[in-house]
Amino acid sequence: MSEDAGSGVALRLDAEQFEALVVDELDQLPDDMVEGLDNVVFVVEDRPEDGSLDLLGLYDGWALTERDRYGVGELPDRIILYREPHLAACSDEQELRDEIHTTLVHEIAHFYGIDDARLHELGWA
Repeated sequence: MSEDAGSGVALRLDAEQFEALVVDELDQLPDDMVEGLDNVVFVVEDRPEDGSLDLLGLYDGWALTERDRYGVGELPDRIILYREPHLAACSDEQELRDEIHTTLVHEIAHFYGIDDARLHELGWA
């Protein structure tokens, strides 16, 4: 990681380094939070499809509360973390780790059917 004040991007991590932080933070989550995840994969992408730096993560799939519409052989749901928006939002490694942690909790909560309004009330939005 390095600082580059001229570009406005405080941290520089390649995809492999960022993924390692995501795995570390995922390992820090409580077992009961991750053990219930069914047919979910975690993915790191550079940016959202629109190219913006506003979105840190996305849950792409069917929430547990909507799985009655879920069929056998479904492709896995995806929890996506966007590397470049995280790097743009954080000024040091600890802040980055905290933001990755919050994003993981937020997107996992969507798997369990918790919406943005409730996450905001709980301090995870």
